[in-house]
Amino acid sequence: MMDENDDRSEKNWELRLYVAGQTPKSLKAFANLKKICDEHLAGQYRIEVVDLMLSPQLAEGDQILAIPTLVRKLPEPVRKIIGDLSNTERVLVGLDLRPVA
Repeated sequence: MMDENDDRSEKNWELRLYVAGQTPKSLKAFANLKKICDEHLAGQYRIEVVDLMLSPQLAEGDQILAIPTLVRKLPEPVRKIIGDLSNTERVLVGLDLRPVA
């Protein structure tokens, strides 16, 4: 018998935000992502920030062509959203948190 907590742990979201240094656009993307996650995925997400100024080789694994880029690792399938994530509606649709209107 599974309890609700077991079921919930399977719905964890793994998000990776690729940035290049502490630029205003990078900081804005992180702030926007954090706000969206707090509102829509409370307690069910993990954000990993990858600074390509420090680790440029990591861009290859997720085929990052522009920054900032958000990569949804889990749940699969992998999805990518490019930009500062200021268009909340677009981010929600891109992450599959809201159906396309």
